[in-house]
Amino acid sequence: MQIILSNQSKEPLYEQIMNQVIAAILSGEMDEGRALPSIRQLAKDLHISVITTKRAYEELEKAGFIYSIVGKGSFVAEQNMEVIREKKLKAIEEQLGNVIRNSKEIGLSYDELQDILKILYEE
Repeated sequence: MQIILSNQSKEPLYEQIMNQVIAAILSGEMDEGRALPSIRQLAKDLHISVITTKRAYEELEKAGFIYSIVGKGSFVAEQNMEVIREKKLKAIEEQLGNVIRNSKEIGLSYDELQDILKILYEE
């Protein structure tokens, strides 16, 4: 697993770590039961604070993507892909609702919005 952090991103470092780990899990790059690097090792590899990696791991555990065993480390948890898909769909619907409201506010037609979506989707 390779994590790339950007200091130019508006996203906090711990969220960048979380999002990349989640993406690796959902894509199948990281299988259930696979050990993650230790908090200290990841911090060392990324040249960041242990506190930052600890926060990322805590948030991943709260979200159910990993579990930790004291003295052994952190591991990829079993994923219920249907539940994850539903959560993602709900988030997409909320974001699209905002996009539609903004589009209507500036008088963007449905066809223009559809063209924008098609262009962005194909990138």
